[in-house]
Amino acid sequence: MAAPNPVPAEVDLADAVMRAAKRIRRGTFNRLAPFGITPSQGRALDVLARGAQRGGQMIRLNQLAERLHIAPRSVTTVVDALETAGLVGRVQDPDDRRAILLQLTEEGERMVARIGEVRREVAREYFEPISPDDRTALLRLLRLTDEAYEQAHPHAHPHPHPQSQPQSGPGGTGRA
Repeated sequence: MAAPNPVPAEVDLADAVMRAAKRIRRGTFNRLAPFGITPSQGRALDVLARGAQRGGQMIRLNQLAERLHIAPRSVTTVVDALETAGLVGRVQDPDDRRAILLQLTEEGERMVARIGEVRREVAREYFEPISPDDRTALLRLLRLTDEAYEQAHPHAHPHPHPQSQPQSGPGGTGRA
């Protein structure tokens, strides 16, 4: 019987990145559950908060869908739940009365702060076993890889690279 082919290092690396992302996502989800927030809702709040930090820029539903990489009908469901919870409001666009803009409410801003605390806590717990220098190197290498991928596949992601986002944003990591 022939020995099985070894798994290429790239596959091992991809699997490790996926496992890490799943564990971090699960930890975040479990800690946000008592607040009644799903990961999709948390990501939507994060996108809206980033706009607020840039001079109060509000965005339309379709823009939020693009930034979250989800279908417009799915973003409507997310925003409806956030509006029902009092975290997001819909405002008529002064430049186009047919269009609706989204904005965080005061309670939404407080929730963004809570989500940021949870994300920092989960990330700190996950990455605590490795040294600060190794964390810095890991982040640098992942950003380098992501940037190279985006250059090779320019239409894969329609919004700005996560690296271009503020590093001290609502989640404290610069990314939703």
